[in-house]
Amino acid sequence: MKLFVKNIDKEINEAQLEGLFAQYGEVVDTKIVYDTITWESKGFAFIEMAKKPDALKAIEALNGKDIKGRELIVMEAVDKRR
Repeated sequence: MKLFVKNIDKEINEAQLEGLFAQYGEVVDTKIVYDTITWESKGFAFIEMAKKPDALKAIEALNGKDIKGRELIVMEAVDKRR
């Protein structure tokens, strides 16, 4: 299941973010979105987890959680490629 995570502190890297979600199950992929010119984080990412129940646990536990002074917003990603 793919998750959309926003309001991420710009100092957090993919390994740190993956470690946060790995507490709830196997993380298949982690991608923080970066500005193509400055390579600064845009403050959002996509996390893919192997099992839907684990992803739902991660949403419940991490949505609204304060990480480095910012409240994470975690939800199921919506596929806009149609």
